[in-house]
Amino acid sequence: MVHIFNYKNKYYCYDSGSGSLHECDEQTALYVKAKYETHGELPRLSSEKIEEIERGISSLKEEGLFLKEEVSVPPLKSGEIKALCLHICHDCNLRCRYCFADEGAYHSVREFMSEDTAKRAIDFLIANSGARKVLEVDFFGGEPLMCLETIKNVVAYARGEGEKAGKKFLFTTTTNALLLDDDAIDFFNREMENVVLSLDGRKEVHDAIRKTKNGKGSFDYVIENVKKFVRSRGDKSYYVRGTFTAKNLDFSKDVIFLAENGFDSISMEPVVTDIDDLAIKEEHLPAVLDEYENLCEEYLGKYDKGEGFNFFHFNIDLEGGVCLRKKVSACGAGNEYFSVVPNGDIYPCHQFAGDKDFYMGNVFEGISGESIREKFASSSLFTREECGDCFAKFICSGGCAANNYHYRGDINKPYKITCEMMKKRIECGMHVLAHKKESKNF
Repeated sequence: MVHIFNYKNKYYCYDSGSGSLHECDEQTALYVKAKYETHGELPRLSSEKIEEIERGISSLKEEGLFLKEEVSVPPLKSGEIKALCLHICHDCNLRCRYCFADEGAYHSVREFMSEDTAKRAIDFLIANSGARKVLEVDFFGGEPLMCLETIKNVVAYARGEGEKAGKKFLFTTTTNALLLDDDAIDFFNREMENVVLSLDGRKEVHDAIRKTKNGKGSFDYVIENVKKFVRSRGDKSYYVRGTFTAKNLDFSKDVIFLAENGFDSISMEPVVTDIDDLAIKEEHLPAVLDEYENLCEEYLGKYDKGEGFNFFHFNIDLEGGVCLRKKVSACGAGNEYFSVVPNGDIYPCHQFAGDKDFYMGNVFEGISGESIREKFASSSLFTREECGDCFAKFICSGGCAANNYHYRGDINKPYKITCEMMKKRIECGMHVLAHKKESKNF
């Protein structure tokens, strides 16, 4: 499949079969688009130009870099569990309006996971991991730092049990940073492979949504904690993660604000919510797509000045990415990855937690929802039929199963609003990659 797009005055041709990106002039772009993408009327070009284009196409085809047949490989679904999301806490010290988890309570009671249940979850993961040597655990909430001592003890337990079983554990934590003190920072820097810190950007944007229990904005409480943590983190992984809503469609300003405050690993995610005044709707898409281009310009401007930062959604690897079987397999939720809530019940992922239709068992007795597991195991890029003619499919893998289900009623039907944003981010990411290849800073 061929996809032609332009970014400002640059024209690109992406060949999904080979994963190759080619820069070209406008005439070539129009010709290739008409002949191979839209199959429409060819533009009127001189015979010399057409011969030049066709020679280039023939040369690229011989090298396997153009019109390469897309390979239909089987998904990589081992059935061995590789990761758990431990809901160590179904409670939170913030009351964020857009929270998919019902401000930490997951539409149920506010509760903490006992140390006993958390350790049993570790045992469950080890026992069901098969030949896998590296296992992952994400401490999630609510707000995990409300249970820091439990996390410490569970990490120590997992390290010990993992060593006995010949397994290595990698841990991550997602936190709103309100309780991120020196003790937590030291522990995270010693034990966490990655830490995700929630900060939406500018003070007025953050405070409009991310409020404390008493209704106050939380920006002033968390910004210095996040800065202190990042200064101490060294070369270890972290992300400062923001969320944009219909209230801040100028979210490029929030990303740049975060970068200028010293954060060099940033993610800015579109909200997925039914709250009317916050939800990203179809009518907002033109503004959102334009804003990704604004962000791209700002991002590259900083990169050219030697002030570059890592923006998650512009990271496109067309040369050494994960294998194709993994790309078509989607995220592994409900098959190789599960979510465990405080009482030990198991769900396909954190966004299905508490939904009785997706209950899959518990860590004390094991998986009982085999039909649900089979549903997720059989789901892949190839069961998401609407993705078949999309240029982004081998990069996006068909989108988030939870979003698909919640907004289309089927894990195999992509959520269209997210699709449009994803495609734009990928085009921006490809432009970023091409720009960096040409840059002296690369």
